[in-house]
Amino acid sequence: MATPDFIRAIRASAGNQLLWLPGVTAIVFDDEGRVLLGRRSDTGKWSVVGGIPEPGEQPAACAVREVYEETAVHCVAERVVLVQALDPVTYPNGDVCQYMDITVRCRAVGGEARVNDDESLEVGWFAVDALPDLHEFGLFRIKQALSDAPTWFDTTPPTGFDTTPFD
Repeated sequence: MATPDFIRAIRASAGNQLLWLPGVTAIVFDDEGRVLLGRRSDTGKWSVVGGIPEPGEQPAACAVREVYEETAVHCVAERVVLVQALDPVTYPNGDVCQYMDITVRCRAVGGEARVNDDESLEVGWFAVDALPDLHEFGLFRIKQALSDAPTWFDTTPPTGFDTTPFD
């Protein structure tokens, strides 16, 4: 994954220390209900589409931009699926980052899925019941994008929230 120029500038003075960064994941569905995935060039594994917003860029705009940059698919953002602080990641060069991931459900509106940059080896549409081997990160986000129910990551919902189970 390419490191944005603004992060390179920060790293020039911050070194490898932990950076707290926003991240955006786009879960894109087409009219047939298939999900868009890319096989990453850095790991060789299938993954959902994502990236880092530019300074001042809104999460939905980042999702739309990243999807096009990586897959040549045009999409529109429909809703936020989940916001989650991820565990810190140490990259091979020693840089440490921790991301606040904002996952956005998107709908494809045009373009033809293809590799559109050097971050992917392949891209394609997959039926949700026939996904390639994906990390739990992507599987969970796809499941959440298919649901309208809220998800809690601890046992305490916000004060005043109706905790009646959802159907």
